[in-house]
Amino acid sequence: MARRTSPFFAYLGRLRWIRRWGLMRNAIEEDVATHSWEVSVLAHALATIRNTHYDGNVNADAIAAAALYHDASEVITGDMPTPVKYYSSVMREAFADVEHRAQKELLDLLPETLRPALAPYLEESSWSDSTAELIKAADRLAALLKCEAELRAGNREFEQAARQIRSRLEAEALPEVAYFLEVFAPDYGASLDYLLERQ
Repeated sequence: MARRTSPFFAYLGRLRWIRRWGLMRNAIEEDVATHSWEVSVLAHALATIRNTHYDGNVNADAIAAAALYHDASEVITGDMPTPVKYYSSVMREAFADVEHRAQKELLDLLPETLRPALAPYLEESSWSDSTAELIKAADRLAALLKCEAELRAGNREFEQAARQIRSRLEAEALPEVAYFLEVFAPDYGASLDYLLERQ
């Protein structure tokens, strides 16, 4: 008996066509699929740093998996620019509701047998506090790295965003983020020749 087909992963494959930072001029284009991969890597790094240096006890692998899906609902909603999303409490609440509904719509595309296994990653409301905290920090860190790459490319459009994001990260004061910014972030602006010489 043939199994019923599911468009779930075909939908997720379309995240590569959704551009981020849509209200700003970009020197370096970024899509949601690439961003999701970067946030997953950064979230895994932050979780590993927490466990290794700050007496944490979080599941870095599960956090990385949840981070991979953190913007999956944007395949339905599109990428809502942060200034618009957080413009007012009304906008925040309305968009949170839309995101929640989109996450449910995506989950419903899966075969019923797979929904319980993927729901903890797709539904942000099921994340633990530490998972949500580290993924949000990784998301902001990815945004800061993007802004700094744009500034290095001579695009001053990202100056204010870089300042705001850095201020937010400093206010949150997660030691894992400070560690990453001190140890790993400086080489993001380095040339390939410089990186190869460091080996």
